[in-house]
Amino acid sequence: MVVVAPVPALRSQPSLPGLVQAETERADAYARAARAENTHRGYRADWTIFTAWCAGRGESALPAGADVVRRFIGAEADRGRSPATIERRLAAIGHYHRLGGFVAPTDSPDAGPLRETMAGIRRARGGAVVRKQAADAAILERLLATITGDGVRARRDRAVLVIGMAAALRRSELVALTMADVALVPEGLRLTIRGSKTDQAGRGVVIAIPEGMRLAPKARLMAWLAAAGHDEGPLFRRLTRGDEPMAVAMSDRAVARLVQGAAVRAGLDPRRFAGHSLRAGFLTESAARGATIFKMQEVSRHKTVQILADYVRNAELFKDHAGAGFL
Repeated sequence: MVVVAPVPALRSQPSLPGLVQAETERADAYARAARAENTHRGYRADWTIFTAWCAGRGESALPAGADVVRRFIGAEADRGRSPATIERRLAAIGHYHRLGGFVAPTDSPDAGPLRETMAGIRRARGGAVVRKQAADAAILERLLATITGDGVRARRDRAVLVIGMAAALRRSELVALTMADVALVPEGLRLTIRGSKTDQAGRGVVIAIPEGMRLAPKARLMAWLAAAGHDEGPLFRRLTRGDEPMAVAMSDRAVARLVQGAAVRAGLDPRRFAGHSLRAGFLTESAARGATIFKMQEVSRHKTVQILADYVRNAELFKDHAGAGFL
């Protein structure tokens, strides 16, 4: 009979001062990096709304019962919030519960009525997706025409609009660009997009922007850089009231305000325009000019082609129409 000697237990060593805290902070930083900053910003806003609602009713927000959350989303639907917004609120509530070590209300054993309520909201408030109007080449020219002068702000704003459209960028991607992400080449520009919505791992992808003659993205970007005078750090920077470039990037909300402000000056309805209008403008214009879905996808970086197919279909609604010969 073989006797196996017991393995002596390892005696835990006392942690170095501050080591656990430092390691925890680093782990938290990696956890935050799992989601884009825009997602964190949206979650914080949604969580603030939920906690305020709970406080007004004397309910616990953390942890929150499934019935409390059910009543909350019902109230949000009554306020006219879209199903997409309410689902984001639910995602935020679940996120903060998991961070606190609690089960998300949507995953709790008594979450059946909550899920049914959400399904009912989708059905009652569903319908066609309302998209912001695309700033195609013609509309972008109208927006650009409202930006007068040759000062620092004018040069920056024109470059933001044109680069945002020419590269089909989300506004978060646009303001995240740094000088290191831009390469000037004889054909135009090469942009490296890092950590986008469809690239959470931050591997990055390089896209090309032709030099162009009509909207002239390369020339407008170089005009902004000549005025700003920086060679590192954020590409598009916040400006002081005196139009001096700051060391920090402009915010993604500033991009939306820029588009809407130009729309007002151009005599367009600002409610129909947003930062996404630039991205949609590229896809609309390229589809109208016969670009293939796959060439559009090279720039837009959509994971699937379904959304791009919708742009192409809309552009070709009247092309070779079945009734063209007899209507």
